[in-house]
Amino acid sequence: ARQTEKDQDMVNTEAHLEALGIALPQMPSALASYKPWTRTGNLIFCAGHVPFQDDMKTLYSGTVGKEISTEEAATIARIIGIELVSTLKTAVGDLDKVRRIVKVVGFVNCVDDYAQQPEVINGCSNVLVQIFGAERGTHARSAVGTNSLPRQVPVEIELIAE
Repeated sequence: ARQTEKDQDMVNTEAHLEALGIALPQMPSALASYKPWTRTGNLIFCAGHVPFQDDMKTLYSGTVGKEISTEEAATIARIIGIELVSTLKTAVGDLDKVRRIVKVVGFVNCVDDYAQQPEVINGCSNVLVQIFGAERGTHARSAVGTNSLPRQVPVEIELIAE
């Protein structure tokens, strides 16, 4: 039987990750004086996450619209989305405890006339819906262009979850 998006909301999230072929990396360490996540009430606030390569030590770098294409940046945003899920797992222990993704805020380091920030941040949004299903994964969002990000990363994304 074909699984619907509604059915995905009912499955074991970690088993679903495995079925999708998504392996969670170790939660990224803070790169400065902050915590990767904090909780207040029922909400978990994930600090801005930046894109690590497979070794979880080397950062992607570059400017979108110059050295990095929109498609490459969307792939990088997807990587950050998976990093954010890893942080959520550290915060709650069991991803089934995540009631919903509330909001995503994405920053794109881009050239001045670049206007495809939403397409870039879709890389993160889409993987969150893929992992958590439409009901739990669809969220409010901002996609912002900027001319610089820490360590010259092309994308930085923060997340709020319940």
